[in-house]
Amino acid sequence: MTADPLAWETLESDVAYTCPGFDIVTQTVRLPAGHETDFDYLSEPESVCILPFSGDEVVCIEEWRQAVGRINRGLPVGTTEPDDEDIAAAARRELAEETGHIADTLEPLVTVEPANGLADSVMHFFVAHDCRPEGELALDHDESIRVAPMPYDELREAVSEGAIRDGRTVLAVSHYELRSGKR
Repeated sequence: MTADPLAWETLESDVAYTCPGFDIVTQTVRLPAGHETDFDYLSEPESVCILPFSGDEVVCIEEWRQAVGRINRGLPVGTTEPDDEDIAAAARRELAEETGHIADTLEPLVTVEPANGLADSVMHFFVAHDCRPEGELALDHDESIRVAPMPYDELREAVSEGAIRDGRTVLAVSHYELRSGKR
């Protein structure tokens, strides 16, 4: 099979920096025109985002986000872990850890590469139905979260008006709207 003429050739690849949750990879690449350059990107495990319904409400969370210096209202999100049987198991685990809820049913919504120009991130979105509280939150040491349910119509309106800026929440609600044919 012939390589696509747009493809870059990777000549070297090293992890330049590592920390809990992600690595920064530095590569030396040859571009299609023939010259060499460096390319850096963020590498992280696959992650999940859950749009959890409890009746007419969505089990949202409020979480401190240091990078933007504010409380962010959004959906439960987290990375996969080696012990997860599959992506759906990761979604169920993250839902329970960040909200204390479990879902009767879980259905895939969409899988995206949210920032493939600078990261190898893959995010799997799910819709969880008939969620109910079943326990306490089990937060990671670096998470500051509170559960903040809101009616779905209010969530959709907040996304539409730009009051919710979290990209994962915006994407989940947008795809849910597209899939369900709602306007």
